[in-house]
Amino acid sequence: MDISAEEWALKGATLSDKSARAEFGLTQDEIVTAIRAGKLQYRQAAMHGNPWLRLLRREVEALVRVQHGERYLLERQARTELTRVNRELKQLRAQIAALRRDGLCSAPNSASIPSGRPDELASCPGLRHDVGNICPDVHDQ
Repeated sequence: MDISAEEWALKGATLSDKSARAEFGLTQDEIVTAIRAGKLQYRQAAMHGNPWLRLLRREVEALVRVQHGERYLLERQARTELTRVNRELKQLRAQIAALRRDGLCSAPNSASIPSGRPDELASCPGLRHDVGNICPDVHDQ
């Protein structure tokens, strides 16, 4: 397997054309133009009969860096990471609420479910930062 084929198989090394548009603010025309100019490699894929393009992430990042600049690329990457972290926090809050609702985790009051502010997350008695467990009561069983 050559290096190019290995890169296509690596987790996170590729993204869809739709993800490239969302994460980096590219338009479909910019993607197609870059493919025709030889700046982006692609592979065609389809899911449930819907076609899409797989692109190499490093090439998309290089394209964005050239077209919009390094600062723009870093801002878009930071925004994407923030969105991912906020989604994860929302899922964790839902898990905490479900554990408390099922009686698997004791809570002094309902106000202790964190709203997402870092100071509230640090003070949540049911959130174990050290082992990644949601509730110490469940962890001890």
